Amino acid sequence: MSQVTLKGQPVQISGVIPQKGANAPQFTLTGESLSDVTLNKFAGKKKILNIVPSLDTTVCAISARKFNAAVANLKDVALLNISMDLPFAQKRFCDSEKLENITNLSAFRYPLFGVDYGVQIKDGPLAGLLARAVLVLDERNVVRHVQLVPEIAQEPDYDAALAAVRA
Repeated sequence: MSQVTLKGQPVQISGVIPQKGANAPQFTLTGESLSDVTLNKFAGKKKILNIVPSLDTTVCAISARKFNAAVANLKDVALLNISMDLPFAQKRFCDSEKLENITNLSAFRYPLFGVDYGVQIKDGPLAGLLARAVLVLDERNVVRHVQLVPEIAQEPDYDAALAAVRA
């Protein structure tokens, strides 16, 4: 178990976030059409896992917009925006923002994703949601970058994540 903060207040996080160089845990999440989507669907591509508490918050929306713009010209990169939001809400957000480079995935049916990836918020006002984190996986699902953002209300380090994708 690790700890981050939310507006300066400690928040406990369940699980252990995968470390750089490790194989990313397999996952099944819910896609836009309410179908199951596994990590294997993105085989052969580099992946940015933009894990957020909810797209209905300012910082989560900003990170989705920034990563969407950043990957527009990158080949063989999948941007996976992962939250507990329902797929309907994820789609509505991306449609209203005209974000076309994102694959939204919901952990609402698969809450163990949060434990497997070390991002499940255990207490505080966001208990049950996912902490803000960014992981970059290579084509073979080896973790090349990992950031558990220490303050949930802060943006991730976009430059470090994008450098890992380009490496």
